[in-house]
Amino acid sequence: MRVDTTGGFSADPLETEQTAIEAEKDGYDTLSVPETSHDVFVALALAARATGRIRLQSAIAVAFARNPMTLAYQANDITLVSGGRLELGLGSQVRPHIERRFGMPWSRPAARMEDFVLALRAIWAAWATGDRLRYEGEFYSHTLMTEFFSPGPNPHGTPPVMLAAVGERMTEVAGRVTDGLLAHSLTSPSYLAEVTLPALRRGRGGGLDGFDVCLPVFAVLGADPQARAAAAAGVRRQIAFYASTPPYRPVLEHHGRGELADRLNRLSRQQAWDEMADLVDDDVLDLFAVSGSPDEVAAGIVARYGDLVDRVSLNTPYDADPALVRDVVTGLRAA
Repeated sequence: MRVDTTGGFSADPLETEQTAIEAEKDGYDTLSVPETSHDVFVALALAARATGRIRLQSAIAVAFARNPMTLAYQANDITLVSGGRLELGLGSQVRPHIERRFGMPWSRPAARMEDFVLALRAIWAAWATGDRLRYEGEFYSHTLMTEFFSPGPNPHGTPPVMLAAVGERMTEVAGRVTDGLLAHSLTSPSYLAEVTLPALRRGRGGGLDGFDVCLPVFAVLGADPQARAAAAAGVRRQIAFYASTPPYRPVLEHHGRGELADRLNRLSRQQAWDEMADLVDDDVLDLFAVSGSPDEVAAGIVARYGDLVDRVSLNTPYDADPALVRDVVTGLRAA
């Protein structure tokens, strides 16, 4: 099990650059860079120039806010700048953001994502071989690439493509056309074992050799009871936020908590964030988070997910003590 780390959700590109330097110094395998209020590829470019070993992952780049050609150029350039250390993590986002924030089309997201990734790979192949670009899919068509606009073969090859997925159809797409799954923190060992991994195997038509499953695990850490309570409150709030979103309802349904998802969704429309967090009781917290001392959290992650995922990172949506996080990572590496 490899140990990754994640940049701050609101970090600007310069902050991400510094995070990358520190993450490489601390021995992490990969830095995952989110895309929220800043462009993920600007941050990745700075991180690539400031480091020399750590792998760099977009987690995630919003695919449907772009098109396969623009994304092909961006990923190709970061691969070049980083010396082949990019992992291109993609996600669909949700319909309101694609249509109303980005002004881009939305329909049948799983089928659209599969077409998107196939188009992306066709573009990279045309650059690598010099062959004529001829991709005509259901949603995307790319049939023009002159020598002037082609960057040619990348000396570091093409980056692995990772896909964020929760539902079975998108997970099957991940298995069929990508190199790894970016699982969501709102998951559980049961959902992974009984829903996610079978869907990946269906998509791949067999086993998962050479395919990475990555999971950011909610961790509740604190040096004393007061700090632990504050950490638990932050995780409860994040669980409530995620669980209020309809695409994540299947995870709650899997555990007989579909009604909770509906209640959270209604409250989210009222922006009743505190009331939503109060609905995340101890049973729900324990379902999705590992709590305790650093040794207990490390042991809990290994016990829950050691046979299910290849890579983990810690999701701490509160002001986590860096020393405690390092202790968890030490425990994971020892295990």
